[in-house]
Amino acid sequence: MPIPADWPTTEAEARAAQERLRPLVQAHDDPGHAAVRLVAGVDVAYDDDRDLVVAAAVLLDADTLDVVEQATAGGRIPFPYVPGLLAFREVPAVLDALAGLTRTPDLVVCDGYGLAHPRRLGLASHLGVLTGLRTLGVAKTPFTFDHEAPDTPRGSTSPLTDPATGEEVGRAVRTRPGVKPVFVSVGHRIGLDTAVATTLHLARRYRLPETTRHADHLCRGALTAAQAASTN
Repeated sequence: MPIPADWPTTEAEARAAQERLRPLVQAHDDPGHAAVRLVAGVDVAYDDDRDLVVAAAVLLDADTLDVVEQATAGGRIPFPYVPGLLAFREVPAVLDALAGLTRTPDLVVCDGYGLAHPRRLGLASHLGVLTGLRTLGVAKTPFTFDHEAPDTPRGSTSPLTDPATGEEVGRAVRTRPGVKPVFVSVGHRIGLDTAVATTLHLARRYRLPETTRHADHLCRGALTAAQAASTN
């Protein structure tokens, strides 16, 4: 897994990079944007004791949700754990995994946040700006933001807001009736309404989108293999 030569190594450098990249985020749909035919899910797994990070990219047919292609990448963890700066631990491995695909996704779904981030540059937005790909984030928790519980039926939503500003940074989305919601935010080159509709389309049977489910399974298996290799 190649780590860019100019990759931040300190918290101050990483925060400065976020401030520089944040204005480049396009938090709206592209005019006349093409239909999504291939959608990728990306996820990351760690073993901090062995200094290992593994990323997975799984490409799905957007209509059938069948797996079309998949790739993994791994290496050393490039940045320490700091809340709000997780993208600097994950992006190099995710870029490498995406590069292992032979086809370019029309959309990438990240297991994490986009604009729902203190500096409005979570993994999904960071990855989108660096690659130019359309991205969105689907997280399992609301991070530091506020929300009211959505209504019980599938498809119900409620705003995810920044308590400091009142700004809507995403939405809590009920993907299964009566099951706790997921938290959807814009990544790059997509609007929030489209991000929510896409998440519901990808989460037809389970709480999490199929993109996330497949990528999570693949990266966990790849980490197990990397751990075994590191002990030999």
